[in-house]
Amino acid sequence: MRSGTVMLGGAGLLAAALSACSSEPDRRCVDRDSYDYLKGYRIVADDNCTTASGSLGKGADADWYYDADVSEGWADDGTFSRSQAVDRGGFGSSSGSSGG
Repeated sequence: MRSGTVMLGGAGLLAAALSACSSEPDRRCVDRDSYDYLKGYRIVADDNCTTASGSLGKGADADWYYDADVSEGWADDGTFSRSQAVDRGGFGSSSGSSGG
């Protein structure tokens, strides 16, 4: 009985570890029209990417930008393709900053 409990407990831990690895890649909501050659895309509030239109107003366009290097409110060297970010192993930014 005791070994069965250990086996089930170990399976639960393994399942939790595997599900953590399959989490969403790091993403930032950016203004696609704001690209700067040296800085990348300007990070905007996440609400701009969760609305149905994805519009910042004034003709601007917001979208999720995955697995980017983030610095001082700008995101660069990422991708707009979620599947591409997962394929290249992008599960978070080392900068530790959050968008919004």
